[in-house]
Amino acid sequence: MDLTKHFIKTKQPCADGFRWFLRHHQQGSNYQDLLDALVDAGRVNDACWLLEQFGPTNETLTVDHLSADAVVFAGSLRVRGNIDVGSVVRVGQRIHVGGSIFAGEALVSGDDIRCEGGIRSNGRLESGGRLKAGWGIETSGDLIVMADLRTAWDVRCGGRLCLSGQASVGRDLTVQGAIACKKSLVIRGSLVAGESVQAMEGISVGTEIDCGMHLEAGWGIKAGGAIQARGAIRSGESLSAFETIRAGAGYGVFAGLNVQVEAWDTSARVCASEKPAGLMSGWWAGGRDV
Repeated sequence: MDLTKHFIKTKQPCADGFRWFLRHHQQGSNYQDLLDALVDAGRVNDACWLLEQFGPTNETLTVDHLSADAVVFAGSLRVRGNIDVGSVVRVGQRIHVGGSIFAGEALVSGDDIRCEGGIRSNGRLESGGRLKAGWGIETSGDLIVMADLRTAWDVRCGGRLCLSGQASVGRDLTVQGAIACKKSLVIRGSLVAGESVQAMEGISVGTEIDCGMHLEAGWGIKAGGAIQARGAIRSGESLSAFETIRAGAGYGVFAGLNVQVEAWDTSARVCASEKPAGLMSGWWAGGRDV
């Protein structure tokens, strides 16, 4: 794709960026060559803006290892080893890495990210498709996934977690902000969130749930340890913990919100080591055997 000054001007670029283009590429430029030139000139934000305006390509870049100050590539990126980038990794299509990924500021892809090792971003991490890691995922900012999230180890997020698919986490999920999931959360370890947790489907956790505000699921909520929230606990179907279930002071515990009252004894059971204080709905079934 060749970009002319007239074509770029229709996208209303910033004045400084357009002057740079006129000085260095008066006669126009190939799309990826222009992205590379912007990155080489330290204009990474301008390169990211250009990619947002003109979108992805079908080109694939395949390398053994990738180490750079920044990477902005319009197509797909395949790296047999590791990615080690000081600031931004921004890719228009897929990222497939045989080793691990480190991004000093942000890691953003327009489609799937698949990494055989671990992923770490010191800023936000955003996948336009699925996100899969053979080890763990750590990000200092927001974690946004437009499809399923799957990891064998821990997920640690310093911001909020937004999922359009299902989460399957092999160990603990720890999020400083809120969690919003359009499907189910399946966590083999613990679930800890600094703010509210909402799943449109179910929540299944291997050990404890510790929620900084409201805890809500459209289906059931199940934990292998205790369930604790600083706000309300709301479950569309059953609510089950091996240990205690506790809502925040002045808040209630609700089960069976999406079930008819006549079916509470089978589809809105509440199980815990003791009856939750403030249980507003659901059928109290006592302690859980299994």
